Amino acid sequence: MPDLVPALTPGTALYCALVLFVAYLIRGIAGFGSGLVAVPLLSLVAPVTAVVPLVVSLDYIGSASQGMKNVDRIAWREQAALVPFMLVGIASGLVLLWSLPAAALARALGIFVIAFAIYQWLPLPPLRGSRLYATAFGVLGGLVGTVFGTGGPFYVMYLNLRALEKSAFRATFATNFLIDGGVRLAAYASMGLFRVALLVHLALALPIAAAGLYVGGRIHTGLPPRAFVHLIGALLLASGIGLLLRG
Repeated sequence: MPDLVPALTPGTALYCALVLFVAYLIRGIAGFGSGLVAVPLLSLVAPVTAVVPLVVSLDYIGSASQGMKNVDRIAWREQAALVPFMLVGIASGLVLLWSLPAAALARALGIFVIAFAIYQWLPLPPLRGSRLYATAFGVLGGLVGTVFGTGGPFYVMYLNLRALEKSAFRATFATNFLIDGGVRLAAYASMGLFRVALLVHLALALPIAAAGLYVGGRIHTGLPPRAFVHLIGALLLASGIGLLLRG
């Protein structure tokens, strides 16, 4: 049975507010990373089953409010290849989310975050692949996104393999997130994860996330993109180790 949303002490509430602001500040600067940062750091003080629906909701509201741009640039064939396997991954993730204990979910999240942080640091050359890769990346994106709220990197990897032009990449990824996130939110609701306490926390978190996005959108760090990715990787590594030690 999923964990109840815990009551927050003043110190924990301040920590969560700071994490949310930083996570959406990073998203405002880089255009990604809110879930990757917020989920592991919030999971240090709350169950994964409470954190993931909250962060997915915030991400979905933010993406939906921005709307889908360049609809005519969406690569529908790539989207059609991903969706069936994405649904398989979501269904598998729901089983794990419902059945695994909170401590096991936290440890698994820690391992995933550490692995992704290391991946971020690797000097990988550009790769190309066929549409057959949608099988693996669709399942992984749906599964990891459902359990940990951070499935986006797998969709990015697949679209990079397909060598989409920049505007087509952005339009296709945004559409995929709206489909994927909508299905996941409906599934979380059907599982009873959106209890009153979580909805209250969501209402309190919205202005904090909005403030982070607003400030981040107006900051120019001066860091090269690769250096910024490495900085996020270091933050992910620290949070992943923290989750393993907590577990």
